[in-house]
Amino acid sequence: QVQLVESGGGLVQAGGSLRLSCEASGRTFGTYAMGWFRQPPGKEREFVAAISWSGGNKYYADSVKGRFAISRENGKNTVYLQLNSLNPEDTAVYYCAADSRNYYPTTNLEQYNIWGQGTQVTVSS
Repeated sequence: QVQLVESGGGLVQAGGSLRLSCEASGRTFGTYAMGWFRQPPGKEREFVAAISWSGGNKYYADSVKGRFAISRENGKNTVYLQLNSLNPEDTAVYYCAADSRNYYPTTNLEQYNIWGQGTQVTVSS
């Protein structure tokens, strides 16, 4: 079973940047659609970004479009989320997720069957 481990979260000032990483164990990572989700304090988990198995298709929530960028390196079993122009509303626990049953991702979190433990991102004003 593939396991996902996120890293790169932390405390940053508004306007700053972070890069989140999600490293996967297992040899089949390169065939999975991958996504990033986040859960702000007291709110539901929400879609942030997703990427197809090859990296050729990318999707973003409207709230992060133009500020965040998702990418992957299948040779390193890693997917990234570059967070730029951060604002306090981006404060959340960020989760990496894999859909092992599909090459192409969705925005629906219920479609993802493998989840990381999450990494905290806190943006101060």
